[in-house]
Amino acid sequence: MKAFQHDYDIRDDGVIGVDTLSILNVRPGDHARSIAVAMERLRWLTREPPATRIDVNTAAAELSYFRDGELVDQRNVVVGKPGKETPQISTSMFRLVANPTWTVPKSIQRGELAGKSAAYFRRNNMSWRNGWIVQGPGPRNSLGLVKFDLQNSLAIYLHDTPAKTLFDKHQRQLSHGCVRVSDALGFAQMLAEQQGIADQWSRARASGKIAYVRFPEAIPVRLLYRTVYVSQANQVTYRTDPYGWNVAVAEALGFGKDAGKQFRSDVDDIGP
Repeated sequence: MKAFQHDYDIRDDGVIGVDTLSILNVRPGDHARSIAVAMERLRWLTREPPATRIDVNTAAAELSYFRDGELVDQRNVVVGKPGKETPQISTSMFRLVANPTWTVPKSIQRGELAGKSAAYFRRNNMSWRNGWIVQGPGPRNSLGLVKFDLQNSLAIYLHDTPAKTLFDKHQRQLSHGCVRVSDALGFAQMLAEQQGIADQWSRARASGKIAYVRFPEAIPVRLLYRTVYVSQANQVTYRTDPYGWNVAVAEALGFGKDAGKQFRSDVDDIGP
């Protein structure tokens, strides 16, 4: 039972709870439907992906880094929660930001920081700047100690986080849309060394201030939503449909309106 739960990325405690029971009740036709949806999503992508790239599967909350066609790194990430979903986009990572500041979006200012005391703002190194709440750099910053800038108009990026314990959760759709990377400093160091900018990156980090280090070669990044895929062990792997996005695709393919298994977070977290 624990192996079964692990395969579906739910808590592998051996107990048949609500989540496990819902998966056990999945019919063979449901699997066929999920596979058809996954194959349709593959058709939306370029036939040959870049040999060097970063793929983030938001359904599995997992990052895979390929270099020259080989998988060289894989790690847990935290992605957008239902209602604040991480979008499906193809973009590129073009620089590292050391000791980033965080300009809090207006929606978070209104919805989650309204009414917070002055002591809360001091404790979290936050101040008002031209009508915006800005959190200064440091280990308590919601972006952590490194940000990975992506080319896009949606203000989506990868970053570090002080909330390390969330990476241990099985369901990691918990953020406001951006992608938090496990051991982000280690990942940044690896990329900096491969790009030949390790010395620049070390100086930027040591400055204690916000600093930008551009990549000589941008790295393609794909933010994907894959609830069925083939693992590195060549096994068909199923995940839940945390955003409920499979429903519309399945209907367009002529399947019924049965909703997939979704996830609702009970974690209160104000980070991006």
